[in-house]
Amino acid sequence: MIELYHFGFSTCSQKVRLVLAEKGLDFVSREVDLLGGAQHDPEYLKLNPNHVVPTLVHDETALIESTLINEYLDEAFPDPPMRPSDPRGRHCARLWTKLLDEKVHAATAVVTFAVGPRSFLLQQPAEVREANINAIPDAAQRAARRSVIEHGVEAPEFEGALAKMVAFLDQVEAAITPGSWLSGDSFGLADAAALPYVLRLDHLAMGPFLCADARPALADWYQRVRARPSFETAVASWAPEFAVEILRMNGQAVWPQVAALANVARPH
Repeated sequence: MIELYHFGFSTCSQKVRLVLAEKGLDFVSREVDLLGGAQHDPEYLKLNPNHVVPTLVHDETALIESTLINEYLDEAFPDPPMRPSDPRGRHCARLWTKLLDEKVHAATAVVTFAVGPRSFLLQQPAEVREANINAIPDAAQRAARRSVIEHGVEAPEFEGALAKMVAFLDQVEAAITPGSWLSGDSFGLADAAALPYVLRLDHLAMGPFLCADARPALADWYQRVRARPSFETAVASWAPEFAVEILRMNGQAVWPQVAALANVARPH
């Protein structure tokens, strides 16, 4: 039996659900309310001491870290394979997941909380909001979270985080051609890992970064990923339209500032 502790909009949850869907694996859903602070609950910490989602439980063994979870799933359930068969191809695919884990993920958290759920979090009682921030184990992440919730896109951390996300988009654009995949000859772990970060920019009304005029290869890749049945099963069905619309409205409100920081213009 597979149990997945996850959150609908969590980037790391999305990429694990994508792999589960691609492999046709059913799971028992255990939703963890990140905005409410459920990831800090003592009972959950027994499964995942890092205060994050997802956690996958397979045959009573708890597995953490989404990239490692996906590699585990590809080894434990090898059909269909989601990594290149040759060592060089696997190395290239793992370079993408390494980049996402080490640079893009933290930047995405800054951009997300500066724009998306910020209005909701500011409506929480101050003591609740502070308790959830203080429960974040890493001091730098705590400081960044507090800063972007307080100051939004004007937070000092925002511009650098946005630059890292745009640089990632440029790397994807340079690396692929229309019809190709980050994982090699077919959709795989690297593509599943990258999709949630591109999708997050879309949900935050930063579509000009993703359009065919700006990055045609990226736009083609993004369209093909969203056309896969796994996208509906693993991502879209866990993202209620009303919640997506809130993110987009908040993103649209700050787009002029974001565009200025990224030196782009909204297409006419």
